[in-house]
Amino acid sequence: MTTTHAARTSTHTTLHGKVALVTGGSRGIGAATALRLAREGADVAVTYVNGKEAAEEVVRAVEALGRRAVALRADCADADEAAGAAERTVAALGGLDVLVNNAGVGVLGPLDGLALTDVDRVLAVNVRGVFLTSQAAAARMAAGGRIITIGSCMAQRVPGPGGTLYATSKAALIGLTKGLARELGPRGITANIVHPGPVDTDMNPADGPYAAGQAAMTALGRFGTADEVAATVAYLAGADYVTGAEFAVDGGHAA
Repeated sequence: MTTTHAARTSTHTTLHGKVALVTGGSRGIGAATALRLAREGADVAVTYVNGKEAAEEVVRAVEALGRRAVALRADCADADEAAGAAERTVAALGGLDVLVNNAGVGVLGPLDGLALTDVDRVLAVNVRGVFLTSQAAAARMAAGGRIITIGSCMAQRVPGPGGTLYATSKAALIGLTKGLARELGPRGITANIVHPGPVDTDMNPADGPYAAGQAAMTALGRFGTADEVAATVAYLAGADYVTGAEFAVDGGHAA
């Protein structure tokens, strides 16, 4: 059962003394999440592939909030780099309490136009990379650890053709999350997944050529913001009795 949660504030949440790793944290939802967790008191590591300057801007913004931060180059398509991000976070910031699996790629197009290289790339980043990063993070987490994965509204509802590969990769994360919840629950570690709908980012701007159609598919008739997604992530980072759950932050896309 999917739960829709509109977490506007998280005054009950405190992450003081915690360390968070946000993959793909140089822009969009990842950057907003890194800043929100820092406002809640966490020190933050962000990974990037090509956006070094953007990642360093996030680091400076986190430091301006009085928290420690580090930018780590790590390509989740590379098995060693995906797994190594957790270890590097511990080395840089002294621990790891919260993992946000945000890094992902989207390849959309007709089924008969997708090449094997497309399939391998999407599954390597969106599934294998998330699995390996979660595995490495869990090995370094104590009780109270949190694994939060960014899924997609398309894991719940594919509104048209062209999304088969992307939806496949994001749907796999639901099973991963539920499996992690069962396996790590006895250790006091939770795992949850957040499904954003259309969100206004530089990759999918609310004034882009396909935006009107995407907005029309939501019950609210608009794009969401990265901050709205980050608010739910922050809630889950501080929630003790929530695990194995799906949270739709999609404006009613799946309604």
